[in-house]
Amino acid sequence: MAVFDTPEEAFGVLRPVCVQLTKAQTVENVAHLQAQLQAVSDSALQELQQYILFPLRFTLKTPGPKRERLIQSVVECITFVLSSTCVKEQELLQELFSELSACLYSPSSQKPAAVSEELKLAVIQGLSTLMHAAYGDIILSFYEPSVLPRLGFAVSLLLGLAEQEKSRQIKMAALKCLQVLLFQCDCQGHPRSWDELEQKQLGDLFASFLPGIATALTRIITGDFKQGHSIVMSSLKIFYETVSFIMADEQLTRVSEVQAKPAAEHRVAELMVHREASWVKNTGDKLTVLIKKITECVSVHPHWKVRLELIDLVEALLLKCSQSLVESAGPLLKALVSLLNDESPDVQAQCSKVLRRFADAKVVVGSRAFADILSENLHSLATSLPRLMNSQDDQGRVSTLSLLLGYLKLLGPKVNFVLNSVAHLQRLSKALIQVLELDVADIKIVEERRWNPEHLHASPETPAAGQWTPIQRRYFRFFTDERVFLLLRQVCQLLGFYGDLYLLVDHFMELYRESVAYRKQAAMILNELVAGAAGLGVENLHEKHIKTSPEELREIVTSILEEYTSQENWYLVTCMEAEEVGEELMVKQSGLQALTSGAHTCQATSSPAFSKPGPTICSMNSNIWQICIQLEGIGHFAHALGKDFRLLLMSALYPVLEKAGDQTLLISQAASAMMDICHACDYDSLQHLINQNSDYLVNGISLNLRHLSLHPHTPKVLEVMLQNSDASLLPLVADVVQDVLATLDQFYDKRATSFVSVLHALLAALAQWFPDAGDLREQSLGEEGSHLSQRPARLENGLDVTTAEGIEQFVLNYLKEKDVAEGNVSDFDNEEEEQSDPPEVDENDLGPHVEPPLPVQIQIATDVMERCIHLMSDKNLKIRLKVLDVLDLCVVVLQSHKNQLLPLAHRAWPSLVHRLTNDDPLAVLRAFKVLQTLGGKCGDFLRSRFCKDVLPRLTGSLVSQAPVSSRAGPVYSHTLAFKLQLAVLQGLGPLCERLDLGEGDLNKVADACLIYLSAKQPVKLQEAARSVFLHLMKVDPDSTWFLLNELYCPEEFTPPHPSLHPVQLRGSTSPQNPYTANVLLLLQQLP
Repeated sequence: MAVFDTPEEAFGVLRPVCVQLTKAQTVENVAHLQAQLQAVSDSALQELQQYILFPLRFTLKTPGPKRERLIQSVVECITFVLSSTCVKEQELLQELFSELSACLYSPSSQKPAAVSEELKLAVIQGLSTLMHAAYGDIILSFYEPSVLPRLGFAVSLLLGLAEQEKSRQIKMAALKCLQVLLFQCDCQGHPRSWDELEQKQLGDLFASFLPGIATALTRIITGDFKQGHSIVMSSLKIFYETVSFIMADEQLTRVSEVQAKPAAEHRVAELMVHREASWVKNTGDKLTVLIKKITECVSVHPHWKVRLELIDLVEALLLKCSQSLVESAGPLLKALVSLLNDESPDVQAQCSKVLRRFADAKVVVGSRAFADILSENLHSLATSLPRLMNSQDDQGRVSTLSLLLGYLKLLGPKVNFVLNSVAHLQRLSKALIQVLELDVADIKIVEERRWNPEHLHASPETPAAGQWTPIQRRYFRFFTDERVFLLLRQVCQLLGFYGDLYLLVDHFMELYRESVAYRKQAAMILNELVAGAAGLGVENLHEKHIKTSPEELREIVTSILEEYTSQENWYLVTCMEAEEVGEELMVKQSGLQALTSGAHTCQATSSPAFSKPGPTICSMNSNIWQICIQLEGIGHFAHALGKDFRLLLMSALYPVLEKAGDQTLLISQAASAMMDICHACDYDSLQHLINQNSDYLVNGISLNLRHLSLHPHTPKVLEVMLQNSDASLLPLVADVVQDVLATLDQFYDKRATSFVSVLHALLAALAQWFPDAGDLREQSLGEEGSHLSQRPARLENGLDVTTAEGIEQFVLNYLKEKDVAEGNVSDFDNEEEEQSDPPEVDENDLGPHVEPPLPVQIQIATDVMERCIHLMSDKNLKIRLKVLDVLDLCVVVLQSHKNQLLPLAHRAWPSLVHRLTNDDPLAVLRAFKVLQTLGGKCGDFLRSRFCKDVLPRLTGSLVSQAPVSSRAGPVYSHTLAFKLQLAVLQGLGPLCERLDLGEGDLNKVADACLIYLSAKQPVKLQEAARSVFLHLMKVDPDSTWFLLNELYCPEEFTPPHPSLHPVQLRGSTSPQNPYTANVLLLLQQLP
């Protein structure tokens, strides 16, 4: 707080200090004066301003060399005084300005003095404070022609410091001081508003400095990026504010052709500039060169704030200098549109905001100059686009495409002027086709197969309504940057939105038909054109533009859809397997010996699309991508049309379902276009979509099955429908299933794979749709440990075994099941019994002996299982594997209808045994799974057969493989032999329990599994072996206990009485026994 508030008190204190400084100019005296000034109030300082400044100015003007530290102290003290007072006299302002500027100038060398950075910074801050201290109109009187030399000297000095100094602090201070001199600072107290006459006066004065300011700032802006983004931003701001003020159209229109005689001496008058037309033209041309350099450099500056400042530069110059800088409009617009797709969201948002302003008819479209510039630039760019796309790197392509995108946004509907030129349309389409060429050399495209058939089971809420299914990642020949592809899509969408859609679609459809080499690229472009025409993801900068009508869009989509799904474009060769159209499981297991020799040969089908011999990997990859792109296009079309797409479902849904069942991974993934159709057509889910359109789908399947050679993909449609529907579909497809079975009987030797896949989907659906077998499964689990004699009574519903009739029926049932178990019953026994016992009552007989008709699903499962019995011995391993899976599902579906299941199981048993004992290891694994299922559903039937035909082979295999696995390393767990051992060990225990094996058979199982309790075996095999003994404990715990103790005896058994002999078990008591750990674990769990 000030101590001296009145001028008198302050003068009394300051007078001796000022006198002392006048006598002796030292740093100490200056510091003493500044210390005393701290205690003086601002009002007192204002009264004593000139008195205090006198010794300080005197020190600066004293001739002779002076120490830099003294000059710095004086300048800092002057700055302190000026920061607390106002300069009210014009003469004082001019003199102080000159004196401070001279501190940085060397008269002898006529160059800026080589002084310390501290002094430079102090002088710059002093000049800035002085200009801010100028009071009222005094500041305007400073900007008169007579002061032009002083002002020009200071401007030149500050520009030199900003350009040449290494210190960022000095650079920034010099630029800020320059802003103050040019009335561009952001200080509230600095005058900013002038009337027209004052603006003209300042404009004429600043025009003299324009060449120097513009040139020096351009060098700073285009200098090294390492100088810092703040310096570049300040330089850009000064540049465009100075240029937009001096070259403002509003000012130049008021400049007379005849220059008024300035009130200044002759030499000063020669420095003044008259801003007449010729000067404007010459200056504008020179500024265009500088602006082009600036925009080219700054548009790729690494810092986003610098690029953001460039947008302000473009906006200011185009809005204020549209007439004076006509030649600069091209580079400025080019810079603006190149930032339209900047990586920074802030830059994008600001650029879009400015573009919206320019898109106003009064600003751009209504101005002939701007419209012509945009059209010329677009013409030029379209002409050179093929060359640029071919020669540039990815970053260059991003810049070029961003430029093209910006021109399209600015021109809007006027883009048709360019598209109507055949030459330019051809150049544009050639560039797009060329750059969009896909890389189809990767063998993974054709070799990756679909493993999960339920890939379309997604909830309808997965993508939000109106959103797109993500586009598959694709690889292009000429670029790798994803931004290039994104820009290409946006360009095509804008062309579809603003351009003549009929013209564009016709042009690219011609290219689509012209050559296979163009087909994929043309399809990608057509997809985006339709999406753009519907306004999907397109930002409309032209409110008056009218979108394509829904009727026109539907007509265009219909024509494209017909071309996509035509025979020659939809059914393409995508693999080289023997049955190309089949659903085959690609089993790739090294070291297998039993793979069929014909699994990788190529056979032509009767379809014309497959008649081309010897397809290459590249051609198949190309075909796969073409189908994927066309499928994605159908999804785009659905989004574009919305609910109107329902009118096209009859022609679109069936082909899409065909591809959804394709075994090629990429194609089956692309068929997620069905989810796009669901959301676009307002279906709740894929199931809802299929159910609502199942009538004509089933009709199409039925018709095409009659001409299977012409429609080999028909089974896939039914397969996908079954995988993605519910039980309500069954009544509709029941007849079609019979058609499928009849067709399978006819073409079993050619197309078995396709039909077996359908049957697998059918049985999997039946097992899912009718889960009533769950209760029976729980019941069977409760019966697993029971004795054989108890089962027939439990299986007879309503049978009372306490009466004579019940006991008689019990014995009959037992004998019957015993005959079935021993194989002494034929497939026709049931029919003969029915014929030998005719019903006593012919009509209205509702007696217990009349069986109700079988449910549809049971009849279907019965028919399918009959086919599986024949196909289980097919020579093709893949078919055998699939058939075993179908057989497993048949058993699950038929488990509650033993009268149908048991005879079929009896017929299937010989072939199943062959699969278990004399087939490829993969088939053995799958057959063992079927055996486990059979054991759980009809255990009594299997008991003697299993013990006689299968058990010896399984135990023998386990015994023979045990030494191998005990010596094997960690890699052994990845071999097929290990997987077989593990599967058998894991399945034997439940089988023994479910089949209720006798003591002799249980001993065989135990003997075979004992060796796997050794610690030398792999850990997983030890765990599986323990699970076997856990199940054996439930069947015969005493024998199991004795067997384990014979292997390792953890304790000695002492007789309870001396008269009894001690019990001696053969099991070792040594803890080094390899069986110790597992035996102890088992004994602890023994009940």
